[in-house]
Amino acid sequence: MISPDRALQILRDEGCSEKVIVHCRAVSEYASEIAEKLAASGKTVDIELVIIGGLLHDLGRSRSHGIDHAVIGADIAMQLGLDPLIVNIIKKHIGAGITREEAKELGLPDDDYMPSTLEEKIVAHADNFISGNEKISMVQLRQKMKQKRFSDESTARIILLAEEIGVY
Repeated sequence: MISPDRALQILRDEGCSEKVIVHCRAVSEYASEIAEKLAASGKTVDIELVIIGGLLHDLGRSRSHGIDHAVIGADIAMQLGLDPLIVNIIKKHIGAGITREEAKELGLPDDDYMPSTLEEKIVAHADNFISGNEKISMVQLRQKMKQKRFSDESTARIILLAEEIGVY
């Protein structure tokens, strides 16, 4: 596993803005808090993977700020030879995931972008609750989803993920 310092250097080397890096640090910190709480409650979670995944989840924002940034980031991570577990966190962090059908509608490569491991779910969840570098409430998250015109299905999935994780 790479170190947090190496992850931050990758973000810089790939051209992520300081604003994106600050956001990634905040997501990683919150994801780490969630992982530690879940571990303390008896769940098996790779906290180090969550920290690195949180730092690198928006790697693709070095090239795009569209929904495709997850795919682009996963491609960059693969080219850099990063652990496939990190690649999957990057690929599956958007909202509470994107189904194969939704990916097709969005013009993304034919794949399933739904988080399946606890670590993938924690990073996606943490990213939902960090706006810029500030943690937001469930009420604020619902307002944000309404403003951005999230589909009812996407909104429901994000809320279900929050309930599954149980820390927010």
